Amino acid sequence: MEGPVRALASERLLFRTEALNSGVFMGSTVWGVSTSEIELQIAPMHRLIRKAGADRVSEDAAEEMRRTLEEIAVKIAREAAVLAGHAGRKTVRAEDIRLAARGVLRA
Repeated sequence: MEGPVRALASERLLFRTEALNSGVFMGSTVWGVSTSEIELQIAPMHRLIRKAGADRVSEDAAEEMRRTLEEIAVKIAREAAVLAGHAGRKTVRAEDIRLAARGVLRA
C-alpha cells in the first residue's frame, strides 16, 4: 500500500482500536473484541463438525463452535503477543503461538 491508501488503512485500524478500547460498539464482546468484528465464518465450522463425525450440524452448533474457537484463538494470540514482548520482539512467531496454545489449552 502506498500514499493515501496506506493512510486510509492506518486510520481505519486506529479507529477500530480506539472504538474497541472505548466501548463504542454496542452488543456483546468476546475478550474485548466486538462481536461485529468476528473473524471466523460459519461454513468452516459446519465442515469441522462434520469432519469430526457428525452427520448433521445445526446452525446453533456451528455458531457456538465459531464463538468458542474465536475466544480460544484470541486468548492464544494475546498470550503469544506477551511472549514475543518478553523476548524483546514486536513480531509474534510460530513458536510464540505454540507455547501460548500449550498454556491456554492446559488451563
